Amino acid sequence: MNNQILKDEIESYLKECFKNQGTYDKELYEAMDYSLNVGGKRIRPLLFINTYSVYKDNYKDVMDIAVAIEMIHTYSLIHDDLPCMDNDDLRRGKPTNHKVYGEAMALLAGDGLLSEAMSTMFKYCSDKDMNAVKACGLIAKACSAYGMVGGQVVDMISTGKEISKEQLKYMHRKKTGALIEAAILSGAILGEAPNNEYKLFKEFGEKVGLAFQIKDDILDIVGDSKTMGKKAKSDIENNKTTYVTTYGLEECKKMCAYITEECMDILSQINGDTEGLKKITEFLLERKK
Repeated sequence: MNNQILKDEIESYLKECFKNQGTYDKELYEAMDYSLNVGGKRIRPLLFINTYSVYKDNYKDVMDIAVAIEMIHTYSLIHDDLPCMDNDDLRRGKPTNHKVYGEAMALLAGDGLLSEAMSTMFKYCSDKDMNAVKACGLIAKACSAYGMVGGQVVDMISTGKEISKEQLKYMHRKKTGALIEAAILSGAILGEAPNNEYKLFKEFGEKVGLAFQIKDDILDIVGDSKTMGKKAKSDIENNKTTYVTTYGLEECKKMCAYITEECMDILSQINGDTEGLKKITEFLLERKK
């Protein structure tokens, strides 16, 4: 599967989500659309569709779920950037939502994206079997207090403090890893992966989520704001414990490369075409933003 073509197709779907929506509340839809379509790597929907496509060739039938996953991710970015959280001015190379629409509207835009994602998944499940319910339930849990929200809380209360390696891993497995893993596993569920391969995908999801976060921490140190589309060295300025502050830059580079190799090995054990997933995994290691 060509990931660039697939990404372009995802972009087309996202552009239609809130087109010509709203009347007196039109600004809300504009704010939601702004962050959803301002750019992005679309890694989570790509992981979802590529996993699903290992087993089935009708990925357009599950495109609504891919879009819902990206809505959830975008909502989390809008809220993360708010002054009460990370207080960032730049996201995906553009002013953050609250810089364009104000804090209150940005908060509501995030709420709107999360609610729309849930509505989209409910609608999808309305005429499907229990696999659909299981997959969407997994995604919903990933962005709940048991997943992203809980991880964000640990991040927030840990700022300015030195935390243990166990707490660091816990925080990022929830904040970053949970939705990545859920995207992969929901694709496996809807694709009706055999149980032994579902377990392999679970291991893959955990590891690729960890590698993603370590790479993010590396880029926060060595990257530049123009390339990344967001402020570099923000973790240092906010006095946050990261993988780099805990293990050191060179060790993190080694960890990232080693975990990526492990991911490739796992994918090689799966019967079916996993080339699309391997290319995404390689991209995550080599990316500059």
